[in-house]
Amino acid sequence: MKVVIIEDEKLASDNLVAMIKKVDPSIEIVKVIDNVKKAIAWLSEQQPDLIFLDIHLGDDICFSIFENIKVTAPIIFTTAYNQYAIRAFKLNSVDYLLKPFSEEDLQFALDKFKSQNSKLAVDMKKLLETIIDKPSFQERFMVVSGQKIKSISIDQVAYFLSEGRYVKLVSKNNEKFLLDQSLESIEHKVDPNHFFRINRQVIVGFDSIQQMIVWSKSRVKLELKPATDFDVVVSIDNSGEFKRWLNR
Repeated sequence: MKVVIIEDEKLASDNLVAMIKKVDPSIEIVKVIDNVKKAIAWLSEQQPDLIFLDIHLGDDICFSIFENIKVTAPIIFTTAYNQYAIRAFKLNSVDYLLKPFSEEDLQFALDKFKSQNSKLAVDMKKLLETIIDKPSFQERFMVVSGQKIKSISIDQVAYFLSEGRYVKLVSKNNEKFLLDQSLESIEHKVDPNHFFRINRQVIVGFDSIQQMIVWSKSRVKLELKPATDFDVVVSIDNSGEFKRWLNR
């Protein structure tokens, strides 16, 4: 089986190459491509058996590829930017892998692909139509405060924190409320233009970011408002997507 990886973050592509070789050594990775322009050029000449495709690439969003050429190879999407298109991916592609993903996630996606017709074309037109549909995001969160139930408007939310089994909503005036939802669930419900999941524990609102500090070669530390009592650091896997999110 011949596979192509289209991913602009070298660390992410190197990790994926290593995981694929470990999960299934028989797979041949014929090409690693880091932007839309190169992908269009390569895929215009040949088609692999399977494509691993990141959503946001260095020069454009990946869907530009399909606006320029016909791609018949099945696709496993890989993304750290969990937005409203995720549901569309599950309906119209082999699968998606949400970064950071495990070897078990990769194995499941490959098994799913192998159980299907490997030459089955992906309906990209249907996928694009689904993505273009404007999604509806949650506008308010119902919370309990003592004996009272309050409704917190999304524009009053600074960020969300996962602490063990609990998720906290932190408001811009530093009120904290427990939510009966997982961070993964919230990530699907909030507008990705205004909120970004920087690591496993935190979804930040753009307005809550007061300052950004270089933490290491590829990581960024955030100072939030209201302030936290722990270091808020963007994970390595999410750093590239986070920078692109800031540059919107």
